[in-house]
Amino acid sequence: MGMERHKGERVTFERGYSAQMMGIDGTWRRECTLEDVSEIGAKLTVEGSIEGLHLKEFFLLLSSTGLAYRRCELAWVNGDQIGVNFLKQNDKKRKTGRQNSATADA
Repeated sequence: MGMERHKGERVTFERGYSAQMMGIDGTWRRECTLEDVSEIGAKLTVEGSIEGLHLKEFFLLLSSTGLAYRRCELAWVNGDQIGVNFLKQNDKKRKTGRQNSATADA
């Protein structure tokens, strides 16, 4: 069930992989378990409540030092599990480029 949502080849972790979610502004953190991952997204089991967290965009910290991370956006919620889509660096650059070309024309 739910596998039809996934695109691309997924890697499933038998015991899960410990990680942390962190707000873009650094104001909140939550422990989570990475259940599976693909090139474009992942499924996480979140420790504690996600109520009140700004999940539109956040960081998934994959190392204790915070050096390995992915910028994410919320895709779906099912109880204590969430699906996330990974945001790519060049997605933001394209948006910025459009804004710059719009101001150059004005």
